[in-house]
Amino acid sequence: MLRTRVITALLLLAVLLPILYFNYYPAFAVVSALFFAAAIWECARLFGGSGRSALVWGAAALLLFVVLLYFGSGPNIRLLLALCVAIWCLRFLPSLALGLPALASVANRLVAGSYTIAIFGCFLAIIVLFQRSPMYLLSVLVIVWAADIGAYFAGKAFGRRKLAPSISSGKSWEGAIGGWLLVLLMLAGFSVTSALEETFPARLLAAWGWPAALAVMTLLVVASVAGDLFESMLKRRAGFKDSSNLLPGHGGVLDRVDALIPVLPLAALLSFWF
Repeated sequence: MLRTRVITALLLLAVLLPILYFNYYPAFAVVSALFFAAAIWECARLFGGSGRSALVWGAAALLLFVVLLYFGSGPNIRLLLALCVAIWCLRFLPSLALGLPALASVANRLVAGSYTIAIFGCFLAIIVLFQRSPMYLLSVLVIVWAADIGAYFAGKAFGRRKLAPSISSGKSWEGAIGGWLLVLLMLAGFSVTSALEETFPARLLAAWGWPAALAVMTLLVVASVAGDLFESMLKRRAGFKDSSNLLPGHGGVLDRVDALIPVLPLAALLSFWF
């Protein structure tokens, strides 16, 4: 399993690193569109769609993403990002406590539609952040990765109290706190490194100062945990271990971006205010 995970990761890096290094937007847009289509295909399966209907949804998502990228404009992008943030606050966060509707219900279709919008907002935010600079995008991704890494090691070492036992038995409050602390340490590191002054954490600090930066980083960590838990809840309800097997050793696309789905639209929306 470890060998498979490493090989898959190396192949993905072989594709993405040259695109990021050379800041080649057309190739990045193509890769993002393909990953978005795969994520929507997985989403349709998680919400009870058949194999054929899931493929149709994936193909339609690919076409829609390309069209909206071509004809999209700034104000419309901001409105969609704000809608994604509102969906998470008003619908998905309460679901972590209240649960999900039955797969065969009309309410399930409404949740499916809302999650589809959230996924689209995530991938649109990826494009928005990349257009600022690849380093700017990576600096936001690092926040989520740091929260995940810190939570993993802190949870292994100190985890006692389960964060959401009915959704994910592996997550603990101690792990979540460890991830949050690592993110704050990372923020401090960005603040003293002049080479990183055009990244999200550094721009956040320069624009709003330490109190607001600490609050925003805390909010992003909470959002990343919520995104992970919500996808885990979807998989548990559907009876899936992974969202798919598209990425051998890693599961599916949604398994890799679940924590990013609420974080990236929020980070992109905040970036418009810097």
